[in-house]
Formats: sequence, C-alpha cells, structure tokens
Amino acid sequence: MKLGIIIICHNNESEIDIDHCVQLLHKLTDFKICLVNNNSQDRTFEMLNEIKERCDNISIVDMKKYKSGNSSIKAGARFMLSQYNLQHIGFIETEKINQYQNLSDLFKDIKQHKVDISNYNQRPYNSKGIKLTMFQSLFCVIDYLIKGNLEPQ
Repeated sequence: MKLGIIIICHNNESEIDIDHCVQLLHKLTDFKICLVNNNSQDRTFEMLNEIKERCDNISIVDMKKYKSGNSSIKAGARFMLSQYNLQHIGFIETEKINQYQNLSDLFKDIKQHKVDISNYNQRPYNSKGIKLTMFQSLFCVIDYLIKGNLEPQ
C-alpha cells in the first residue's frame, strides 16, 4: 500500500537543500509525494523541478495563482487521485513546514516515522458509522509528527 503526501510550498527557496532532499526522498519508496507550488515568487518552483527530475516518487502541481491552503491541498489531492491508486493521502501546509528548520528536516522526520504514517487508518470514524469522502479523509502529517499519533481528534 502506498501513501500519498501533499506538500504545499510557497516561497520556500531558502529552506530547500536539493541534494539532501533527494537523498531522503529516495528512501521514501512507500510514498508518493506531490509538491504543490502555490505561486511562489522566488526559485522554489525551479528547485522543486530539480528534485522531481532526480526522484521517481515525486510529482509537482504548479498553481499559477496563489490559493488558500485548502484549495492547494485539494488541487494536490485531485492530481494524486487521478494519477495513483492510494488508500490514504496526507498533507503538509507551508506554515507547518516552517516548524522545521528546512525541508530536509521534515523529510527526515517523515522517513523516521514512515511505518506509523503508513499505518494511518480511520477506525475512529468508521466505528461511528461515518463514511468520509476522500477530501474529508485527508490528514495533516505534521499534526501527527508533533502530537505523536495519527488517530483523528
């Protein structure tokens, strides 16, 4: 089972170490990563493309106009649903990336917790008889990494 992770980027040029990101992303073979460039005005898009060229599990959605976090997440989710057969899709917003020193630290944390993230499930919702749409079932990966669990609150 593969898990999708959408990462929203907006003017993150200073936080991207291309070589280190590529090194870490090569180790996340169980994940499909969609990098959504939310109309960055710096070199973020070019840097994301360079990462994509070097990693098989990366795709990019380029937003031509700046959109809200939810709109960017939905754009990434629509893309991933159309391209891959994924059971779960998590997301990481730009504001939450800033809780890390750089994108490489974030990827390192995801790699360290990849088994737990891959085991994400929605049993609490299912036990209540709630059937979520794909967009409602998106989960915030950073909230898990900070709180230490993936159980929906």
